[in-house]
Amino acid sequence: MSLHPYLIALDLDGTLLTDDKNISERTSRTINKLQQKGHIVMISTGRPYRSSKRYYQELNLQSPIVNFNGAFVHHPLKANWGMYHQPIDLSVVKDIVDTCHQYNIHNIIAEVLDHVYLHYHDEKLLEIFHHESPKVTTGNLLSYLQDNPTSLLIHAEEKDVPKIRQHLSDVHAEVIDHRRWGAPWHIIEIVKYGLSKAKGIERVANYYNIPRENIVAFGDEDNDFEMIEYAGVGVAMGNAITPLKEIANHVTATNMEDGVSIFLEEFFKL
Repeated sequence: MSLHPYLIALDLDGTLLTDDKNISERTSRTINKLQQKGHIVMISTGRPYRSSKRYYQELNLQSPIVNFNGAFVHHPLKANWGMYHQPIDLSVVKDIVDTCHQYNIHNIIAEVLDHVYLHYHDEKLLEIFHHESPKVTTGNLLSYLQDNPTSLLIHAEEKDVPKIRQHLSDVHAEVIDHRRWGAPWHIIEIVKYGLSKAKGIERVANYYNIPRENIVAFGDEDNDFEMIEYAGVGVAMGNAITPLKEIANHVTATNMEDGVSIFLEEFFKL
């Protein structure tokens, strides 16, 4: 074990992954070296666990993982570590679904961990979920959804996204947090209030007894703000949105140029 282990938290899409959703060889090698030196590498993503698992295994990680932007945190290799699942209250979700009908929305998707509920049948969206083979239910969420969902996605017209977000903030600010996905999807993602990737990482850091100044976090989108601010070393990707670059301690190369690896090689003098 190195004298002062670091916790390295990695977002997946647009950060660790190339645009074709793979991890480059160089990045794999770098992460492998850091783990051998006793540092802890973890994934912190908006994705569900089922669609992060292959990367967790590919990198041979031994750490807890943060999914659904912090709404679900668990340790894939240690059942007794605990499962921290903080869903959104069902009554709030039903309110939101009701409201959505006044806007021109394409769909609403609720996820209860690995069960995906689609309000309307939607081949294109099913495709995103399909290869991870979750359990899928299609039909009116107001009748089919029985459990508190881990997260809620609203797929709308680009021009309506700001209006819907404004409404969510006006009416539900106390109970939910919402963010938007990057292009080409005009999707609003909703989780329970007060949750973020940072909250998940904090739980993991406490478990390993790692101080904030020894946390390095990488991200590119607006669900990475809290985590980049929380980490002692917050790194924005070259392809990150501008506001994230402005609050980060460092900006590295893009996800297509091995930005994660380039920063880590230099930072840890590999």
